[in-house]
Amino acid sequence: MTHSSHQQELRDAARHTGRRRFLTVTGAAAALAFSVGLPAAGAASAAELDSRRIGEDPFTLGVASGDPLPESVLLWTRLAPRPFEPDSGLPAARIQVSWELARDERFQRVVRRGAATAHPEFHHSVHVEVKGLAPDRVLYYRFRTGQWTSPVGRTRTAPAPGAHKRELSLAAVSCQAYHDGYFTAYKHLAQEDVDVVFHLGDYLYEYAVTATGGARNYTDRTLPALFNRETTTLEDYRLRYALYKSDPDLRAAHAAHPFVVTWDDHETENNYAGDTPENSVPPEEFLIRRAAAYRAYWENQPLRTPQRPDGPDMKLYRRLQFGRLAQFDILDTRQYRSDQAYGDGWQTPGPESEDPSRTLTGAAQERWLIDGWRHSKATWNVVPQQVTFARRRDVPTDAYKLSMDSWDGYPASRDRVLKGAEATGVDNLMVLTGDVHVGYAFDLKRDFEDPASRTVGTEIVATSIASGKNGSEKPANWAALTSANPHMKFYNGRRGYALVTLQEGQARADYRTVPAVTTPGAPVTTAASFVTEVGNQGLTPA
Repeated sequence: MTHSSHQQELRDAARHTGRRRFLTVTGAAAALAFSVGLPAAGAASAAELDSRRIGEDPFTLGVASGDPLPESVLLWTRLAPRPFEPDSGLPAARIQVSWELARDERFQRVVRRGAATAHPEFHHSVHVEVKGLAPDRVLYYRFRTGQWTSPVGRTRTAPAPGAHKRELSLAAVSCQAYHDGYFTAYKHLAQEDVDVVFHLGDYLYEYAVTATGGARNYTDRTLPALFNRETTTLEDYRLRYALYKSDPDLRAAHAAHPFVVTWDDHETENNYAGDTPENSVPPEEFLIRRAAAYRAYWENQPLRTPQRPDGPDMKLYRRLQFGRLAQFDILDTRQYRSDQAYGDGWQTPGPESEDPSRTLTGAAQERWLIDGWRHSKATWNVVPQQVTFARRRDVPTDAYKLSMDSWDGYPASRDRVLKGAEATGVDNLMVLTGDVHVGYAFDLKRDFEDPASRTVGTEIVATSIASGKNGSEKPANWAALTSANPHMKFYNGRRGYALVTLQEGQARADYRTVPAVTTPGAPVTTAASFVTEVGNQGLTPA
């Protein structure tokens, strides 16, 4: 089936498919070319393939782990001998995959082993939840099927709930447009000593990728034409993940550290808001596209069973504890938000954007976040999420504009969150942010109109891995933004990632950057470092 005819079938199905009927209308499922249910059981299930018949390495996309719990790890891989083909070079059959988890890289001290099924309905992805483990342990894992063994991955369990862990190191990453450059930052991150990586969104981009890989400007390979179009169908999104995960530096980072992932917009479509697409297509048609994007996201990420999507819906917000040192409340600011005010972009704020009923998180997620703080016993309460939280005026005059896609476009939502933090006694609040392709450091103010008002937390904005191409140390608007926002302590436009070290008395943030991504092999340096003290929020140079 051609891409254009597939698109037409999707539109035809959408005309007959509202949100309420989405999960029961077989026409919509057929148009998507996947079953919205679980793999069938018993006699109706797909046949099983003898894995000895797999003649090419099926572990081309590497391995990953995610969402560490005190007694459990989540292990991921996907079988794809030919990842750039729609069927990945495999028949529509079940395949048995064995796995091992050990205390050492040579697997001489195996602590758990078992088998899992790679279902064709999930594009032969494997999600293994290993339970009954000791807390706060570094572990190694691998998969096998037929004659093939996967690369070795390194993961870890979280500390026990009441443990007094003295230090926790994490990395924050976001925005990895394949067509904008190499993932060199991941090569360096794979060699960092961190406990966990938080991916804050835009893991992939829906935009077309040319035969030469866009700004990568390949001369040693030619990418298939099927990548040179925008992703709209399940097949498109699945193939795009295969392209991204074919990158060796991304695979190295996944193998080195457990990831905690959340999405932003480009995993589906630029700047969509809830049920509202960027472009003027029928909402029902967009929901079918969203269902495809969400399903491919779950298939290709190290996520647990509660995050498995249900049609066009997927509960991605969740909470992780690292002893008494840190609580992480991972948000989804895309699926439940009100539509952007004033047509999106940078606009003068007014009654529409300041409407108290507007929400970035949805009411249920907002209650969940604040209730979680109410019961938190952690020293640090960290909120990994997508878009800039602090106020960000574009010019230092009264004629300023704000970004309607960020929390500035939803100030009532931000106020409720900050008041909730204050009411629940959260003293050490840290927001981790992606999206904007630059590194920022912000003090979060009780009243952004008053620079002298109390600092109630900090925000660490991680720059992009590749999006925006090489960037610059001081972007064109550097002077305007730094003077317009006195609570902005740092602004850098290079690519890279942020390292954060949480301790019982303070937190430290290191902004790690590379000078170029349009050519491979760039070195990494620390552009700036800041600390904030427990009980005395506010960023100061380290």
